[in-house]
Amino acid sequence: MTRAEAENTTHRRAAPDEHRLEVIHVGGDTYAFEVRGHRVLVDQPTDAGGRDSGPTPTELFAASLATCVAFYAGRYLRRHGSDGVGLRVRSEFTMADDRPARIGAVRITVTPPPGLSEQRRAALLAVASHCTVHNTLHQPPEIEMELEP
Repeated sequence: MTRAEAENTTHRRAAPDEHRLEVIHVGGDTYAFEVRGHRVLVDQPTDAGGRDSGPTPTELFAASLATCVAFYAGRYLRRHGSDGVGLRVRSEFTMADDRPARIGAVRITVTPPPGLSEQRRAALLAVASHCTVHNTLHQPPEIEMELEP
């Protein structure tokens, strides 16, 4: 591959439905990424050698699922006349005890606003369980990984 081809590949424009972010090393175990002007740090706890300046990537993964569930639940509630006050979503996860290193189990608990009818509660859970992140876990994307030349 020529240098011009490599630069073209590296600096190609994103397709309209393609989203990009870039992670940069800040120091030690700390990394940062920016998305639409929002800067997020990830790190490791001090007992794992980090500075604890942000959540771990694994914690962000669990938080991504929980916040996606919350977003879908909140939208459902607003569509049905509720302001969503009292809505909470909790994520609990455990690591697998075998290799490769990964999350082995996730439990998401949705606490709906008080007074939500049984019919709406069932529908809320159905809608929340079809959030984008949950759907992605059930139908994983193809992942390509490469080293830049």
